[in-house]
Amino acid sequence: MHSVSIYTTTTCHFCKLAKEFFSQNGVKYKEINVEDNEKAQEEMIEKSGQMGVPVIDIDGKIIAGFDRGAIKKALGL
Repeated sequence: MHSVSIYTTTTCHFCKLAKEFFSQNGVKYKEINVEDNEKAQEEMIEKSGQMGVPVIDIDGKIIAGFDRGAIKKALGL
């Protein structure tokens, strides 16, 4: 079982695609909306060096953006 977190906002198109991808592949994930959560924003930026979403954390591997290939590789799909 993988530990998966995704930093999102409510209007992010690529966040929605990433969440759909996880659902389609039976991957459980924790969604962290950074819109109004300064602590989560800081955590996301510290992990990724990015201010844009999605930022995906799979077992400590950070993927900035919806990179299907990198996500599949990190999940072993």
